Parts: sequence; structure tokens; C-alpha cells
Amino acid sequence: MKKQQKTTIKEIAKLAGVSPSTVSLVLNGKGEISGATRSRVLEVVSSLNYAPRSSRTRNPEQKIIKFLKLSKHGRTVNRDHSHFISDYIDGMSAEAASRGYNLQVVSSDNAKISDVAELMMVSDATAAIVLGTELSREDVQRIQELRIPVVFIDTFYDLIDANFVDMNNAEAVHKVLHYLHGLGFTKIGFVGSETETHNFELRKRAFLKVMDVLGLSVDHKHVLAIGSTIASAYEDSVALIGDDIADAYFCANDIMAYGFTKALKEKGYRIPDDVSIVGFDNLPMSLTFDPPLTTVDVSKRKIGSMAVMVLDELLSSDKDLPSTKIQIGAELVQRASTKPYIVSN
Repeated sequence: MKKQQKTTIKEIAKLAGVSPSTVSLVLNGKGEISGATRSRVLEVVSSLNYAPRSSRTRNPEQKIIKFLKLSKHGRTVNRDHSHFISDYIDGMSAEAASRGYNLQVVSSDNAKISDVAELMMVSDATAAIVLGTELSREDVQRIQELRIPVVFIDTFYDLIDANFVDMNNAEAVHKVLHYLHGLGFTKIGFVGSETETHNFELRKRAFLKVMDVLGLSVDHKHVLAIGSTIASAYEDSVALIGDDIADAYFCANDIMAYGFTKALKEKGYRIPDDVSIVGFDNLPMSLTFDPPLTTVDVSKRKIGSMAVMVLDELLSSDKDLPSTKIQIGAELVQRASTKPYIVSN
């Protein structure tokens, strides 16, 4: 029987659409490589089950961190959202390399949590970082049963004994509403989604709470639920937008803001003259969108880096440590999709 040939760096480079030298830099955690490129290379490496030469000959005790990019239904973890995932990977990769860990990326679409849990039970990973965007409370608890340290990113549950690193949604929403209120808006709406994403739920809760704190009433006709892809957000918005709209809207992420804004413009509304729009995530397209989108920026690289730091502390300790819950602050990026409210005559 012919012995199966081992995957080469040249083959990885061809599949990832980069040079062999770029693949080498990514595998060694070196170089100024963009998050998108690093993510693409690591996903190809993962799909081929490639083990670098240094990994094949390494000391058995060398520590491996697996990043599980899980997509249960794909309505939030998909191509529309690939950039922020790449930023997470960029932060993890740099921090892991600096601390002597080998980062491996495992992507799973239509993930079954039971299968993921069983896979990790028999894997060679020392620890894992799990993308929790589409995970429910029950999913988190199931994965938490793994016999290795786990940190969840892009989701946050207060009452689960697990490790989380996420953005501070409440603080971010407060900054958005305080900013809009300062511009003179009192009739503010919220654009969210029924998609199973805990961060969307946290942002909606924060919106309702902060509106109350500011003494502003919420008209529930202006609290909308639309799809979380660009196409579905646009289609749902076209069906929902009528004559009675708010003067400003906070959208739970930039993707929904894109679709919602497109629908508003098709209905004859001018942005920001008739309606001001604020998004969340500061995706690259937000800067070139028409008009450029005011949005919330949270460092995904910092979240990824912090997740590795938490794991390193857990792995370095000679005793059990309490669960760690870290929330990263946000900044509001002001652009042309918002302007001071002017009372019409």
C-alpha cells in the first residue's frame, strides 16, 4: 500500500491563496499578518489536520490551545461576520505565540454540541477557546463539562460557573443612548433580532434599561426584530418600515444596520436628515457605507488576547481557580449617519 503523503506548506498556501512564506509566518506566530489572512490560513491548516514539523517532533508536554469556531445555525457566524472572527483569531494567535502555546483553529458548521464535546474529550488540546456567539446557556454548560480549561468569547452568562471574555454590552449601549440623547433625540428605536445570539439579547435588555434611566419612553412599535444577515435584515426591514418611525435607531450590530438603512432609503427616508442610525461592531464596511456608519467599536483582538491570558493563568496555577468573567469596554465612533435632532416646524 502506498504511504499517504504529508500535507506541505506549499499546498496550504495554494488553498489559502497566500505565499508559502505567509503560511510559515502564521504557523510560527510571527509577522504583521492581517486577521483575515491569518484566519484563512489557520482554517486551511485545521481542515487538512496539518501538524507543523515542530509540532510533530515537539515535546509531548507542549501546550496546545484549540479555538473552536462553532456555527449552530449560521445566522450570525457566517461570511457577513467573518472580519470580527478574524480579529479574535489575530489576538489569540499573537498572545499564544508570545506565551509558547500552539494555537489550532477548528471550524464546525451546523455544529452539534454533543459531538463537539466528545471530540474535545479525546483531543490533544491542553485548553480551548470557544466562540459562543450562537451558543445557548445549555450549550455552554455542556461544553463546560470538558476536562480541560475552557474560555468562551462573544457571549456572557452571569450565573454560569464558566470563564467568559466578552464586550461590555451594557456600557456600550449606555454610551450610544447617552450620545443620541445629547443630540436631542427622545424618540429612539431599537433594531434587534430573534436570532439565538445572547449578545443581541443583552443589548436589547440594556436598551430598555438605559431608556428608563434617561427618562425616555419606549414605543414598542419602534422596537423591531429583523434577520441578522445583510439580505435578511434588508428584506425584513422592507416589510416592517411604515410611516410611523423613530427619529433615531440603535441597531444591535452593523450588519443589521446595513440592511435596515438600505430599506429606509428605499422607502424615501434620508440618513441622517430624517433618521439617525447607530450600529455595533465597527466593521470595515461601516467606514465606506453611505453614509459612513456611527457605530460601537470593541477591540476583538483584545478579547482574543485576554482569553489566552485567562487560560495561561488557569494552566499555570497549582490549584483550582474561581471562574473568570471579563468584559471589555467600548468606544463610540461618530460618523455621518447621525446628526443633531432638529425639530421640524
